[in-house]
Amino acid sequence: MKLYYAPDTCSLSPHIVLRELDLPFTLVRVNNQTKRTEDGGDFLAINPKGYVAALQRDDGQVLTEGPAIVQYLADLNPQAGLAPPNGTWDRSRLQEWLNFISTEIHGGFGPLFNRALPAEARQWWQARVEKRLDYLAGVLQSVPFLLGDRFGVADAYLYAVLRWARFFDIDLAGRPVLADYMARIEMRPSVQAALAAEGIARAV
Repeated sequence: MKLYYAPDTCSLSPHIVLRELDLPFTLVRVNNQTKRTEDGGDFLAINPKGYVAALQRDDGQVLTEGPAIVQYLADLNPQAGLAPPNGTWDRSRLQEWLNFISTEIHGGFGPLFNRALPAEARQWWQARVEKRLDYLAGVLQSVPFLLGDRFGVADAYLYAVLRWARFFDIDLAGRPVLADYMARIEMRPSVQAALAAEGIARAV
């Protein structure tokens, strides 16, 4: 398999999952501005949507959208326990979390990357993100990970997007529960290996 990625993007999430599962894969870096791969290829030929992550199987088929990719990967090795079995209540809970992270955290940070965003709109979006972070902090007061006692694909996704808080002076340290959560995830060998491979700094 090939994972098309760019540093400091949500593609860190399937990268971590691939390493958690110890699956064979090749990393292919993408330039988000030029849409060219590190070997000179046209990334738009791989994913016409134009953004990472994209997972290409050995048979050439391509899967995009992080929440779909991490579930596909987890199901390749269900014994690892990174996702509950399909058709169960817990799997629906996982999908609930993946949708929340995608729309409310990932999607909430998205507009803040637009340097042309007017100050009033920026303040509105940041306040919205902060409110969602308060909700997460409340949930994680009673459990170490989103689905309970075990790290899973939703945690990999949440870790990847919560890293962006530092770009916008959103202080996770002011929410000790979230700071501890990030530190706990960052201790995992899979996370440290993924950060090293992408050449990006730790969040905490």
